[in-house]
Amino acid sequence: MKQLIQSIKDYAIPLRTANDYDFLLNTVNEQSLVLLGESSHGTSEYYKERAEISKKLITEKGFTFLAVEGDWPACQKVNRYIKGFDEKFKDAREVLKSFNRWPTWMWANEEMIELIEWLKEHNMKQLKEKQVGFYGIDIYSLWESMDEIISYLEKTNSSLVEEAKQTFSCFDPFNRKPEKYGISAAFYSEGCHEEVTKLLTEISLNKHTFKDNEESSLNIEINALITANAENYYRTMVLDDNQSWNIRDQHMVEVIHKIEQFHGEKAKGIVWEHNTHVGDARATDMANQGVVNVGQLLREQKGNNKVLIVGFGTHRGTVIAADQWGVNLENMITPPAQEGSWEDAMHKAGPSNKLLLFTQENRYLFSQPIGHRAIGVVYNPQYEQYGNYVPSVMSDRYDAFVYINNSKALQPLDVKEVFL
Repeated sequence: MKQLIQSIKDYAIPLRTANDYDFLLNTVNEQSLVLLGESSHGTSEYYKERAEISKKLITEKGFTFLAVEGDWPACQKVNRYIKGFDEKFKDAREVLKSFNRWPTWMWANEEMIELIEWLKEHNMKQLKEKQVGFYGIDIYSLWESMDEIISYLEKTNSSLVEEAKQTFSCFDPFNRKPEKYGISAAFYSEGCHEEVTKLLTEISLNKHTFKDNEESSLNIEINALITANAENYYRTMVLDDNQSWNIRDQHMVEVIHKIEQFHGEKAKGIVWEHNTHVGDARATDMANQGVVNVGQLLREQKGNNKVLIVGFGTHRGTVIAADQWGVNLENMITPPAQEGSWEDAMHKAGPSNKLLLFTQENRYLFSQPIGHRAIGVVYNPQYEQYGNYVPSVMSDRYDAFVYINNSKALQPLDVKEVFL
């Protein structure tokens, strides 16, 4: 541990202002994707620091889109707002209230407001083809995506509208309850797999007919993809947690590629997700369970030199989470990191914020497995030692690490939640 602490002291860069991220940006050359993690979904500094890095990547490195661990339909409202496609929402605070699925605080929070307004202001100064996009890449919006498809097909008088309505009627008996659908599909063969797969094929083959200046072709194609993949996810979830995890992360990678294709050969993407998604699974005990993730898949598909992965963590503070799935959020204490953990070592190397770049020169110094804290939307601080530390080879899991010594909880917006 002493050697690890000394190595951190030797190579870590103090983080005092946003300009200190220039050390990170100087490593971004041929990478077309930068993945920015977080060790919780409820820490203010992760959102603020990722926003500062993202702004620099957009203005200094020409990055063209931001993809987040959120629902596509809600994120499309943000995308339309920052690109001026419609004027339904008067400001970012209002548009962020579109995130009404639990856990709403992940995107409906005060910290996101400044970034969304910055993106809109930035885009209004750009030519249409150079505007930055904001997209959700998660899998959960099965019913919302079906609603979006029907609404668009009706609005455009598409010949596919009746086929789509017939396909989606298969889901009517399940009353928008994913767990009810999953059980019926997994145990009683009462699923809609063939129907949604056929519709996805039809929409993909005809996506050119939906092309316009408001990204409708991408929007309907991704909503169709979500419908097919979410059906598979919910059907699998009741039988195999690991396989459903893989379906979800494979879906997120597939959506990233669709966005890249839409943005063309100059596409460069920034991805915001939890460390458990972006940090290469092969450098953790996830690999022993046959589990893959976004970071691993993108490195395998594109090559390590095309993907930059940045992990985030904290030693102590407060965090927004809930003690059970679907219940009201709480402002919880994040206790000091466990003795002997990565966060403990970072703290002992100096109780201040810091950036550590893993390089050819120093990677071997950080190659021993060590516990690395992960906090989900469901969290019980008193039981942290039993399941919140992921054994990780840090220099293989990430290319860089942002450490916040003392962190604060997110500031959630007041949103009327829909519990699904």
